[in-house]
Amino acid sequence: MSTIKVQDGTEIYYKDWGTGQPIVFHHGWPLSGDDWDAQMMFFLAQGYRVIAHDRRGHGRSSQVSEGHDIDTYAADVAELTRFLDLKDAIHIGHSTGGGEAIRYVAKYGQGRVAKAVLISAITPLMLQTPANPDGVPLSVFDEIREGTATQRAQYFNDFPVAFYGFNREGAKVSEGLKKNWWRQAMMGSIKAHYDGIKAFSETDLTEDLKAVEVPVLVLHGEDDQIVPYANSGPKAAKLLKNGQLISYPGFPHGMPATEAATINADILKFIKS
Repeated sequence: MSTIKVQDGTEIYYKDWGTGQPIVFHHGWPLSGDDWDAQMMFFLAQGYRVIAHDRRGHGRSSQVSEGHDIDTYAADVAELTRFLDLKDAIHIGHSTGGGEAIRYVAKYGQGRVAKAVLISAITPLMLQTPANPDGVPLSVFDEIREGTATQRAQYFNDFPVAFYGFNREGAKVSEGLKKNWWRQAMMGSIKAHYDGIKAFSETDLTEDLKAVEVPVLVLHGEDDQIVPYANSGPKAAKLLKNGQLISYPGFPHGMPATEAATINADILKFIKS
């Protein structure tokens, strides 16, 4: 397996295929780099170099007890991009990976990043606060914590139903997608998954969005049941200096898998523009 050992000794697994302009994929909670299969294959065929890592505690990376926060996630990516000497890169983040990606671009990306894409991302802030009244109540995240901590296998068996919008009338349910979600999730560490809930729900990425100079494409499904559209996509795009928003009526949180043809085409157009 391809791994690097970052500063605190954690081993980060990654896959690195092809040549050409690099595209770095940042996966969502509680998954792994395998969640990008549809994008890795598509962009590889388009002549790009495609890279996906497993976040610390997730997938095939070390199941360490510490560092499960957006700052450390981004620092790990910075070490990986330096190790691979990536320049003129496109960074694409889904859900929690969107937070990781935008923090990396804002803090470490100068001179290395050409563009970024945020898909169903947690930006700018998920949690409901006095300053963010449209956010998701803390009780929702406490329920996710409880399910993860006490009955992870069953909770993760149920979670992909809303994630992919399979609970909507007329939805075409893919048992394979559900099982692959569970497979990826159960490869990771319960400690990383538990701590990651705070990371994705309580991290305010407003200043990161404001600081990014490169073009950023924001993609969000209007029927996202995990990261609600109104509190995320439009707000993030408005905070960016050079942001573009595309919203999709009826698309779910997991649209990179369920709607891969549409998502891939829109990303390719953005990269080439």
